[in-house]
Amino acid sequence: MQTTTPPRRTIRLTRRGRIALIATGAVMAGTAVAVPLLSTDTPEVKRPTSLVVPEGWRASQIYAALDKALAVPAGTTLKALPKAGLKLPSDAGGNPEGYLFPATYPLDDKATPQSLLRLMADTANRKFNGAPTAAGAQRNAMNVYQAVTVASIVQAEAAGPTDMGRVARVVFNRLERGMPLQMDSTVNYALNRSTLRTTAADTRIDSPYNSYQRMGLPPTPIDNPGEEAMKAVVDPPAGNWLYFVTVKPGDTRFTGSYEEHQRNVAEFNRNQRSANASPSPAK
Repeated sequence: MQTTTPPRRTIRLTRRGRIALIATGAVMAGTAVAVPLLSTDTPEVKRPTSLVVPEGWRASQIYAALDKALAVPAGTTLKALPKAGLKLPSDAGGNPEGYLFPATYPLDDKATPQSLLRLMADTANRKFNGAPTAAGAQRNAMNVYQAVTVASIVQAEAAGPTDMGRVARVVFNRLERGMPLQMDSTVNYALNRSTLRTTAADTRIDSPYNSYQRMGLPPTPIDNPGEEAMKAVVDPPAGNWLYFVTVKPGDTRFTGSYEEHQRNVAEFNRNQRSANASPSPAK
C-alpha cells in the first residue's frame, strides 16, 4: 500500500488518465413541448411543460436551461437567485451548487425562476438531510455539505454507477492519507469548461478548486450530484485504492499501487495513440 505521494508532475489521478473526457451534458434539458396546431399555416408553440435536470449539471447549466424553458432573457435566473430565499447550509455561503437536485420539474403557468430554484433546493434538502446521509457523512468524519461535495466529484469522475463507490473510496483514502485529490474535474470547474485536454499548466492555476495544488476538498460542490453518487459516498466499499484510470470504455482500473497505476496509464495512452492513428471511416 502506498502512503506517500509521488512527484506531482508525474501523477494523473483521474479515470481519464492524461486526457479528460468529461461528458458535457450537450443534450439540453429534455422538456416536454406541446405544439397545438391552431391552423394549417401558423402553429402556436407553448412553453415546455416540464424541465429535466440531469445528474452532474452545474448550476450555470441549470440557470441557462431555466431561462430557455421559461422563455426569459438570458441571465434572468441568475439575477433572481438572491431573491429566491433558498435554504442552504451555512457552509455554502449562498452558493446553491450541489443543492439544485437533478429531477424532472413541472413548468406550470405560475412557475418562475425563484419558485423552481426553491423547489430544487427543497428537494435536495429532503434527499440529503435524512438520517442515512448524515450517519454516512459522520462515519467519514465530515458534515453533510462536505459529503455532497464528495458526491459532486464522484458524479463528475465515475464512468458510471458501478464505479461510483470505488471513486468515493479513492477520495476518502486520499483525504485520510493527507494526499492531494488531484482530480481533473475540479480543474475543469475552475476553468469553467468540461471537455479539455488537461495540461501541466492547467494543474498550476491559482484557484481554490485546483485539487492538484490545494489540499482537501474544494470549497463547494462542483456540480449537482444525483442519488446514486450520494449513495456511493454514504456507503462506499472497502478498499485500498488510491488511483484510477479508464483504460478503455468499460474498463476502469482501480489500484493502491502507484507503479500499477503508471502501467494502466501507459496502456491508456497507447490506446489513445492507436485510436488517433486509425483512419476515419468512409462517409
